[in-house]
Amino acid sequence: MTSTLSPPVTAEVVADAVENLSARLRKKLDAAIEGCPEGADADGAVVFRFGEDAVVTLRPGPSGVVTEAGQAVCGCLLAPRCLHRAAVLGAAPLAEPLAEPPAEPPAGPLAGAGPGERDAAGPEAGTPPEDDAPARTTGASGASGAAAPPGSVPDATAPAAGAGAAAGAGPDAGDADRDAGAPPTPAQVRAGAALWAVSAEALAAGVVAGGAVVQAELLRAAHTARLAGLPRAEAAALRVVRGLRAARERRAGQRLADLAAAFSELLRTAALLASGTGGPWLTGGGRRAYAAGGGLRVHGLCREPVLTATGYGGVVTHLLGADGARYTLSDVRPGGLARARGAGAASVALGGAALDHAGLARAGLRISGATVSADGRLGAGRGVRAVPAPGAAWDEEPLAALFARPAAEAVRELLARDAEPGLLGCDVQVVGAAGEHLLVRELRADAPLLRLRPAHPHPELAHTANLRRLAGHPGLAVRVLGRPDPDRAATLSPLAVGPVPGAQYTLRLPPEWRDRADLGYDRLQGSHFPDTGAPAGPVAEGEPGPDAVADSPLWRVRRLLETGVAGGRRAVAETGRVPEPLAAYGPLRRAGFGAAADLAGALVAEAGRRPRDAFGRLTEASSEGYAWAWLAASAHLEAAHRSLVAASWA
Repeated sequence: MTSTLSPPVTAEVVADAVENLSARLRKKLDAAIEGCPEGADADGAVVFRFGEDAVVTLRPGPSGVVTEAGQAVCGCLLAPRCLHRAAVLGAAPLAEPLAEPPAEPPAGPLAGAGPGERDAAGPEAGTPPEDDAPARTTGASGASGAAAPPGSVPDATAPAAGAGAAAGAGPDAGDADRDAGAPPTPAQVRAGAALWAVSAEALAAGVVAGGAVVQAELLRAAHTARLAGLPRAEAAALRVVRGLRAARERRAGQRLADLAAAFSELLRTAALLASGTGGPWLTGGGRRAYAAGGGLRVHGLCREPVLTATGYGGVVTHLLGADGARYTLSDVRPGGLARARGAGAASVALGGAALDHAGLARAGLRISGATVSADGRLGAGRGVRAVPAPGAAWDEEPLAALFARPAAEAVRELLARDAEPGLLGCDVQVVGAAGEHLLVRELRADAPLLRLRPAHPHPELAHTANLRRLAGHPGLAVRVLGRPDPDRAATLSPLAVGPVPGAQYTLRLPPEWRDRADLGYDRLQGSHFPDTGAPAGPVAEGEPGPDAVADSPLWRVRRLLETGVAGGRRAVAETGRVPEPLAAYGPLRRAGFGAAADLAGALVAEAGRRPRDAFGRLTEASSEGYAWAWLAASAHLEAAHRSLVAASWA
């Protein structure tokens, strides 16, 4: 099990320790890790005592991480090829990839700088690692590029905007430049092929057989990917290793669906790299690249508290440019809940602007020498200057454009990008409460019932309390700005609300709030609701209809995929050893999911395939064919699920 006192260890140190073991000792490694003793502090080192003559000492470097083999020593006769040393390193938490030194920010805007320039400002101070960044990730790959046979070139769409996106374009500027850039180098192709082979073996083994030796192979491939300049592939491999460890230790909060999504992302990334396709979006970046954005005029939309499971807290303020491009300004640092609550009123660290985040969310900025990442984050370089400017109300351009389109049309476009959905605005009428959720209906003809769920359920944040207050006023007209949930039918996570222009029975917010309330920070009071009056029209009924996502038989495919992650190839093969194996997919075909049924059947058939050699003897099948079948079913499931979610908004 993972040691609580052990310092983090880099992937290559763990991989080297396991590779140096003999075949006999490798068989005992998982049991040795399970029985690893607790460490004790001793003069800046951590000591693990296995016996009188077997004492393992870890001496981390100045960064607090064990980065070299010489920093882990054992006193037994077999050291450094001993079981004690490998067990301690295998039980230690994995270190985050070491970041490159920050790039020097430019002194001002770069004249004629083209898209994708990397010599711009670095990220704002205090930005957490990518896994903890406020921008959320879906975790599961999209449908493209998954069903190609081994050796072919998958036809894939990038899941995120690449470094070639125009500076300042933000995530809504389009995907035309996503595939721009040079293809992977030969070294990167070789690293991708090695990572694909190791990932396929790990998937075939599953959690039950994915012990320390399998994890070490993944760590070695991750280190090779890092040396080849593939930080995205390295991060995907490390996520799978951490997921395997958590699942084998049965940690609280570990979800098999998360591990399945991590495998899907790793296999897809490795397959595309091995095929030699892709661009900068596929190789990733060790740190976010910022390009010169010149002069910008941005308007505040809202602010959102950020609270991560790894102890980071802060705020993200969402902004909109005069041309409709979306930007974010974040202030996220270690500090947890207290930091998340207090950062909402903290000063904006951008070019000396005399504003706090609460004021910026309702005002505007004029920025000169702006530096912008491909996903729209504003950087705080030395040459950036910003001065406060008047903001725009939600019913004024360019902000009014967010609420102009029907929600179904906007959601369909957001989900089609195969990335985390952006912000969505719509005018709704309150129907009532459904547990911790708020039921509303969009103010248009034949609109479906929508579900508003707290953007963050922590009781110390104001999201849940504000939704409860809104639920107490059926028929209230509310303008909502939030993020659609890509995993639930017709569900929106609201970040801010305001009055509907022209409506009589709507919110009455203070003038200083500029007709918007940030649900994570501002608390709605009784004075913010109309004293008298009634809805202009009849209140919509509060009984939601059938949930096409929850009621669909796609759960059968999801359960099959998660069975493969948990029990490996053999567990999937066992599902086909029933009297009528095809009958299990009858509900899929009757519901119109014929392709899902075919892919699930192909996965079961491949899992149970046992080839024979020239003499007719049974041999072990290659894991690559099984990995392709699993990835194809996973990609199709994700695409079908997103289609159902988009249809639920219509």
